[in-house]
Amino acid sequence: MTDFVGRRRELKELREDIARTGLDTLSGRKAKAPRARVLLVAGRPGSGRTALAEAFVREVADQYPDGVLRTRLTSPGGETVDTGRAVRDLLEGLGQRTPPGAGEDELSSTLRTALKGRRAIVLIDDAADPHQVDALLPDTPECLVVVTAEGPLTGIPDVRPCTLGGLDPQSAVGVLARRIGDTRISADPRAAETLAEACGGQPAALALVGGWLAARPKAAVADVAKQLHDMPAIAGGPLARGFRLVYDSLPQPAQRTLRLLPLAPAGLVDSHTASALAGCSVAAAQSTLDDFAGLGLLRHAQDGLYLLPGCLTPLLRSLLEAKERPAEVQLARARMLERTVRLLHSCRAMAAAEGPDLDDDLRELLDGLPRALRFPDRRAAATWLDTRLPALTAAATLAVADGDLDTLARRLVAALVRALAEHRGTAEAAPELYGLHRLVLDVAERRSLHREQAAALLNLADLDAETGRTQEALERYRAALDAGRAAKDPYAIGRAMESVGGAYQELADWHRAADWFGRALAHALSRGERADEARLYGRLGNVHTYAGRYGEALRSWRAAAAGYRKLADVPGQAKALSEMARVQEYAGRPEESLHTCREAVELARRAGDQRLQAALQVRLADTLDRLGDPAAAKLHRSAADRLLGDDPAACEIRSGSD
Repeated sequence: MTDFVGRRRELKELREDIARTGLDTLSGRKAKAPRARVLLVAGRPGSGRTALAEAFVREVADQYPDGVLRTRLTSPGGETVDTGRAVRDLLEGLGQRTPPGAGEDELSSTLRTALKGRRAIVLIDDAADPHQVDALLPDTPECLVVVTAEGPLTGIPDVRPCTLGGLDPQSAVGVLARRIGDTRISADPRAAETLAEACGGQPAALALVGGWLAARPKAAVADVAKQLHDMPAIAGGPLARGFRLVYDSLPQPAQRTLRLLPLAPAGLVDSHTASALAGCSVAAAQSTLDDFAGLGLLRHAQDGLYLLPGCLTPLLRSLLEAKERPAEVQLARARMLERTVRLLHSCRAMAAAEGPDLDDDLRELLDGLPRALRFPDRRAAATWLDTRLPALTAAATLAVADGDLDTLARRLVAALVRALAEHRGTAEAAPELYGLHRLVLDVAERRSLHREQAAALLNLADLDAETGRTQEALERYRAALDAGRAAKDPYAIGRAMESVGGAYQELADWHRAADWFGRALAHALSRGERADEARLYGRLGNVHTYAGRYGEALRSWRAAAAGYRKLADVPGQAKALSEMARVQEYAGRPEESLHTCREAVELARRAGDQRLQAALQVRLADTLDRLGDPAAAKLHRSAADRLLGDDPAACEIRSGSD
């Protein structure tokens, strides 16, 4: 079901343009690159360029069996969308995950690889910069790219714009008929034509005027046409006049709510956003939003979620600046951010409430929330998070950029990080978390908040390390160490030292890795952190083993085992002893290895860790084979099989220091 009317000539031109022989518009020569055909729909905001692009895509979609991928390069508020975010949107449409923190070039390359051999349509809405478009173009002629923009895309080869003006009179009247019904049009067709002309044939202006008439069944079409004609000339032409007609008819509370809507991040509005901005009840806000949608001031996006048309944003911003004091605007923005923080707390608590346990802080938070801020269940909370995520990330970005709301910005980012981790897990949410940790870092650096700076750097470095950017991770771990020292934060200092050692270990620089693990160990010893001591002795033992320094490795693993024994951590002690046995075997001491391994098996049995016990039984069997006792080796392998079956993966020992 669609409200699209007219534009048959433009649709025909676009279809014909697919097969047109390409020319490089800069050189006048035939285009050489095997890239996708790019079709451009150009027109001013409100001209219906997006509607035309969508209608065209529907017409040709059956020729592209791999589907339609969509992204937009300008938010409804007029801000340019980050190119990396746009590429991620397209890759997510392909069901492909992207590494957190990946650069634009890497993402573009991943997208082109993913589209190779596919027949798909890439719909790019609201492009403002040809360089952004270029980063999204597939290197395969089997794909089709459809772009909407206000003007030409200079620099993109082989693009001939389909430029939109107003609708033809018949189609313009058809748009009105969709809103107010054929009867009122038939009663005075000449007045309808006059009204369509007064709207300049612009779909957005026609939608506004049609919405105004639909809300007033007794209003005469001719009277509205005269009212528009008699309006004084104002900047913005027919669209501005149609908007003014609707705006002036609203009661003052609704006018104020409408003026504040451009503050909604990413142009996405729901009843909570409108309620917080206007300072009214959620029910009243929902009723007002429904009225706005009926008038053409908002578009339905999803259940309970509306989109502010980008063509109306400049008009509303102008009214906001003229009618609202800056202090009131900032207060409205603060109310919206505070409401968002509380909703994120509710979203996170709802996920945790269905888990195995709910800590006292979350239970108290959930009990203290008003009914309007509660979600009925985890699924509803997850759906809210998914549908609002573009607005939530935009809210965090704008709050950090504002600079005057840093406390709220930090709370918002922290709440969003926790909600994402609770619902999606840190691994799945990593791309979003990477951007959020960078926002925290921005605020921390601006405010000289060294503790938060260290935490953000550690989080970013961890994500870098997980995606193979070890050198970048190392630099961030070092910066986190400096920030931790500036904050006099012993946890951050110790964590950064250990992480620097881990990065050097990943780079196979055993000397530096051992040095940094040693520093971290000395730090833990000075603070009496016994669990950290045992773990760090194990990490040192690993590095020494890799470096072939078996004597030092044995001393470290022996200290690790002793540390776990003092902690009454039987599984940890068993794993440390198993690593000792491995090193003893490497060092050519099989009898000692056999003794140590048996001790580790007994500890694993006491701990009830069947997986570890089975793995140690296999290690015992291997050692006995090398000692020339195959019968005993067979017995131990049989014991491992009885414990866990014949799954070889179940018998892998993972070091407690990994």
